[in-house]
Amino acid sequence: MGSADLKNLCNLKFLSLDFCFSNGFEAERLPQCSSDKLQELHLPGNQLTGTLADWMGHGTSLVILDLSSNNITGPIPEFIGRFTDLRVLDLTDNHLTGHVPPEVEGHFHGLKSLEQIYLSDNQLEIVVGSEWVPPFRLQEASFASCQMGPLFPAWLKWQVDLTYLDISSTGITDRFPDWFSSSFSKITSLDISNNRISGALPKNMGNTSLGSLYSRSNNISGRIPQLPRNLEILDISRNSLSGPLPSDFGAPKLDMISLFSNYITCQIPLFVCELNLYSLDLANNLLEGELPQCFSTKDMAFLLLSNNRFSGKFPPFLENCTTLSFLDLARNKFSGTLPMWIGNLGELQFLRLSNNMFHGHIPNNITSLSKLYHLNLAANGISGSIPHHLSNLTMITTPYVHVPGAVVASFQSIVGDMPVVIKRQELEYKGVAILEILSIDFSCNYLTGKIPEEITSLGGLINLNLSWNQLNGGLPKKIGDMQMLESLDFSNNDISGEIPSSLSNLTYLSILDLSYNHLAGIIPSGVQLDTLYTEYPSIYNGNTGLYGPILHKSCSVNNNAPQRDHQQRSKKVSESTLFFYFGLGSGFVAGLWVVFCALLFKKAWRVAYFRFFDKVHDKAYVFIIVTWGRFARKR
Repeated sequence: MGSADLKNLCNLKFLSLDFCFSNGFEAERLPQCSSDKLQELHLPGNQLTGTLADWMGHGTSLVILDLSSNNITGPIPEFIGRFTDLRVLDLTDNHLTGHVPPEVEGHFHGLKSLEQIYLSDNQLEIVVGSEWVPPFRLQEASFASCQMGPLFPAWLKWQVDLTYLDISSTGITDRFPDWFSSSFSKITSLDISNNRISGALPKNMGNTSLGSLYSRSNNISGRIPQLPRNLEILDISRNSLSGPLPSDFGAPKLDMISLFSNYITCQIPLFVCELNLYSLDLANNLLEGELPQCFSTKDMAFLLLSNNRFSGKFPPFLENCTTLSFLDLARNKFSGTLPMWIGNLGELQFLRLSNNMFHGHIPNNITSLSKLYHLNLAANGISGSIPHHLSNLTMITTPYVHVPGAVVASFQSIVGDMPVVIKRQELEYKGVAILEILSIDFSCNYLTGKIPEEITSLGGLINLNLSWNQLNGGLPKKIGDMQMLESLDFSNNDISGEIPSSLSNLTYLSILDLSYNHLAGIIPSGVQLDTLYTEYPSIYNGNTGLYGPILHKSCSVNNNAPQRDHQQRSKKVSESTLFFYFGLGSGFVAGLWVVFCALLFKKAWRVAYFRFFDKVHDKAYVFIIVTWGRFARKR
C-alpha cells in the first residue's frame, strides 16, 4: 500500500498492520486529515522508531492504540490525557523512558475510559503519591520491568475491577497491604514475581477469584494459608516459606504447583491425591518420608522433587504415568532397584536420579526412551554393565534443535531454573534451555564391563561422564564421532589400551579427564588436546604407560619404569623408617617430661621416688660388696 493511500483515508476507522513491515513504517504514512476518525490503530512488531508523540499526534478519537514490540523511544507525552475515549493502550516492549507521570493529573486525568494498559518491558518510572485516585477503572494492567517501588502502589487499591495484573520486577520491597484481598477480589491472574515483597501471604486471600498466582523470587515467609477455590496455578518458588504444607489447600482445581527453594518441612499431605496435577515442583526444601502412593498421574508431565529427604523405593505410581516428561528425584534417600517398566515412560525428556541409594543394574530397556535428552544416574550404588542399543536414544544421536518460542515460554513458567553439573561445576539453566545440554552421567557407581562401542552413535551428546566406576576394556575407537562433546570424563576406572587417535577430532572439548586408568601408548596430538593439557596437566595422570611429546616422555623412557618405581618405593621405605625413629625419640622425650613434671608437683610421689632409689642403691651396694668378697676369697 502506497503512502498516499493512507494519508488521504480520512474516513478510516480501523487499521491493523500487525508485523507487516520488517524495515519499519513511518508515522507520516498515517491519515493526515483534520477530521481524523481513526478509532483503532494496531501496528505491533513493525520496527517503528521515533517518539510516542509522533504516533499519537494525529487525532484524539482513538479507542484502541497498539504500538507494542517496536523501537519507540522517549517519554509518554502529557497530551495523552486528551484521548478521552481511549480504552486500550499497549506500549509493551519498546524503549520508553522517563517518569510517568511527573504530574500525574496532567498525563492521565482525561483517560476516564481507560480499561486496559500495558507498559511492560520499558524503562518507565511509575511512582505516584499514596493519595492519588485514578480517574479510570482498569480491568487489565501490566507494568512488568517498570519501576513502581519501593512501596506497594497505593493507587491500585481503587482498581477493584481488575482481573489481570502484572507488577513483576518492579522494585517493590513492601509487605502485602491490608486492602490486598478486598481490592483484588476479582483478579484471576496476578504476577508479583521478582520483587522483594516480604511478610506472610494474606490470610483472607482464599476469598479472591485468583486462578493463577505467580510470586516467585520474593521474601515471602510463614505458612501457606487457605488458597482461592478457583486457583489452578500456584508459584511461590524462591521464597522463605516454612512449616508443613497445609493438609487441605482449599483449591481442588490446582494442576500446577511450584514451591521449589523454600524451607517447607514434613511430608507431602494426602490432599495431593485429590488433585489432577500436571506439574509438581517441590525441589530444594526440607520435605521427608515416602511419597503418597495415591498420586493421580493421569496428566502429570513434570515431577521435580530433588534436594529433599524423601525415602522409599522408586515411586511405583509412576508406572502408568505415560505423559511424564520431566522426572527429577536427585539428592534424596530413595533406595531399591530401578524398575524394568521405566523404559515404558516414552515421553521422558529429562531423567535425573543422582545422589540416592539405588542399586542393582541399569534396566536394559532404558534405551527405549527415545525422547530423552538428559540422563543422570550418578552417585548411587548401581552395578552391572552399561546397556547396549544406545542408538535407540534418538534425541541424543543428533545435535539439539531449538524449539519454537511458545514452547520455550511454557517450559520457563513450569520448570524455572534447574541446576546441572557439567564441566565440573554446577550451572543453572532456565526452562527449556535444560534440554540443550544433552547429557549422560553414570559417574560414581560400580559399573563394570566395557564401554559399548555403540555409545559413539550419540553424536549430539555435550556431556559424557563415566568416571569413578570399574569399567575395563579399551576406549571406543570411534569416539571422535561424538563431535559435539564439550565435557568427557572417564577417569578412575580400569580402562586399558591406547587412546584412539580420533580423540583429536573433538574440537569442542573444554573438559577432558582420562586420569587413573591403565592406558598405554602414545597420546594423540591436536590443537584442542594440547591446549587442554596445558590448562589441565593432570588429565592423563595415573596412566604410567602413556608417552608422547606432550608429556616430554618417549617410549624408551618407559622401559626404565620398573627401576624408577623401585627407587621410589625404596625412598618411601627410607622415609617411613626415618619417621618411625623420629616418632620413637619424640615419645621418649615426652615421657621423661611427664615423669619430671609429676615429681616436681607431687611431693608424696617425689618422696616415694627417692626412697625407692635409696633402697635400690642399698641393695645394689650390698650385692656388689658381697659378690666381690666371695670372688676375692675364691682367689
